[in-house]
Amino acid sequence: MSDDAQNEIETNPLEDMIQHALDQDYNKANHVFNDMMTVKMTDLLDQEKVKMADQYYNGVDPEEEDDEEDDQLELDLETEDDDEEEETWDDEEETEDPSS
Repeated sequence: MSDDAQNEIETNPLEDMIQHALDQDYNKANHVFNDMMTVKMTDLLDQEKVKMADQYYNGVDPEEEDDEEDDQLELDLETEDDDEEEETWDDEEETEDPSS
């Protein structure tokens, strides 16, 4: 390996894209964005390939995998404070005079 490769510092592509946008270098920002999306899509496709191979070679039922994924995605993000805020907004709407 050359010394240049060892001394090269990895940068965050998101930071690079934002910096290019702030510098109004939109072509470079677009190029960085496209590279990031390509990496994400490749990762998703690889995950799907693993699932398909697992189903084909190991006989895993795809419905079981879907159930497991659904369990992980179910989150209750509402808190008691959120419920109180919704009630407050509803009360304000009801107290407004429609004739004004």
